[in-house]
Amino acid sequence: MDIIAVDPGATESGWVIVNVRTRRILAFGKLPNEVLHANLARLPRPTTHMAIEMIASYGMAVGATVFETCVWIGRFIDAFTQLDTNREDLYTRLTRAQVKVALCKQTKGVNDSVIRQRLIDLWGAPGTKKNPGPTYGIKSDAWAALGVATAWMIQYKAPGTETWRL
Repeated sequence: MDIIAVDPGATESGWVIVNVRTRRILAFGKLPNEVLHANLARLPRPTTHMAIEMIASYGMAVGATVFETCVWIGRFIDAFTQLDTNREDLYTRLTRAQVKVALCKQTKGVNDSVIRQRLIDLWGAPGTKKNPGPTYGIKSDAWAALGVATAWMIQYKAPGTETWRL
């Protein structure tokens, strides 16, 4: 089974595809939302599951980009589920706090660099161009998407992730 994880943004989104059984990163990147939306509709099911980072309210004022991101989250879910709109088992929404807790067992003091280091500890170092590692080439929003995928794998106890749990 493969999982596609998405770190949504207002105009572009990071994504990663991971094979859950082999724990291999198959593909990753950052795409304009319109392109990712079109590609989500073409992914094979039921062998693929989608995990997407969900916006959570922390009582602070937000701008238009947050609301636009919310719209895209809904559009991505709609594109992925297509005709199976009542099948909530096809996707999972995870908040940033859920990702932090799954990876680090706490939210306090956990920022992007801490999450990135934890992902390197779990998946392997990026390496170099001459000797690429399993996370070689992953950048910014794709790291966040890998965090979502990894949190989903830990939360749902994917095979082989027993040693990942703190």
